[in-house]
Amino acid sequence: MLDIEETSEVQKNQDMIFNLITNGEHEQVLFCYDKPTGLKAIIAVHSTVLGPSLGGTRIWNYQNDQEALVDVLRLSRGMTYKAAISGLNLGGGKAVIIGDATKIKSPEFWKRYGQFVESLGGRYITAEDVNTTVGDIEIVASQTKHVSGLPLEKGGSGDPSPFTAYGVYLGMKATAKYRWGNDSLGGKKVSVQGVGKVGTGLIEYLLEEGATVYATDLFEDRVSSLSKRLNIIPVGSEEIYDVDVDIYAPCALGATINDNTISRLKCEAVVGAANNQLEVEDKHISLLKDRDILYAPDFLVNAGGVINCYTELEGYNKEKALKNTEKIYDATLEIFSKSNTEGISTLKAAMEIAENRIASNRK
Repeated sequence: MLDIEETSEVQKNQDMIFNLITNGEHEQVLFCYDKPTGLKAIIAVHSTVLGPSLGGTRIWNYQNDQEALVDVLRLSRGMTYKAAISGLNLGGGKAVIIGDATKIKSPEFWKRYGQFVESLGGRYITAEDVNTTVGDIEIVASQTKHVSGLPLEKGGSGDPSPFTAYGVYLGMKATAKYRWGNDSLGGKKVSVQGVGKVGTGLIEYLLEEGATVYATDLFEDRVSSLSKRLNIIPVGSEEIYDVDVDIYAPCALGATINDNTISRLKCEAVVGAANNQLEVEDKHISLLKDRDILYAPDFLVNAGGVINCYTELEGYNKEKALKNTEKIYDATLEIFSKSNTEGISTLKAAMEIAENRIASNRK
């Protein structure tokens, strides 16, 4: 039984949780715990207005539970905008699992997680994300049909990261077209923060087109290994903000555009795969605008992965997924044009398009 002080602390935590949920207008948040497997997860359903919420499951060693909650709420909200602006009949959802991915994963762990996903009755469809694999999702699928990103040989769409990388690449070409009048990235200097599957895929496109690429990652061995295979210029994880480039491409975790980094950026555009790149949206998009740094909204250019997963739900067709991903190029140009014509930020321009579609469907 809780004593008075503990009860008071619980009440404060509940108030904090509901404030976060209502501020973001989330429909549902499920806290999951399983003692035998050590599973500790949060599934956030932001919106199901356009369809069931879809978003990957991320494993991260968060500093505390509040950090995990804030992350999953921001990520799920971003998925709503991503699906809406891409014309998909999906809502936004996301899941985070708290812990060290190298230690906590097991078949029973994933089966138990699948049971929690199943308990939502299809309101949330999961897929892979940071520190989760197609193989992990395959185990989850043994307990629920509400998954995407299954192996190709099982009728799924496979790893979505190549489509995410392709979409970011196209968004970057559209940005170059708008900024410099030509969409060629040959001769351009690009700094890529994060060389996971998406970051590496993007780098390969850039090098093939003749760009100079500076790359970093929190895990230095990743950069070292990549530099043996590809012609990149390795830089430190802090040095990346100070490199003189044309485009900065954040492709790791979010909030790297903040009070500490904006003044250090030496670029003309920001185009990357990371979700929630702006730590405080209104403030930091304004600061980028003040510095004349063109920002390609993350939830627009990184939508290739969810576009691919959505295609799986309809009966997977790779050509269709690629064709729909290629629409990111024109959509990016449309956002820039709307921003310029209406005198609003590129972020606001993108959000308005997404919100108008959601509002229309709600009516």
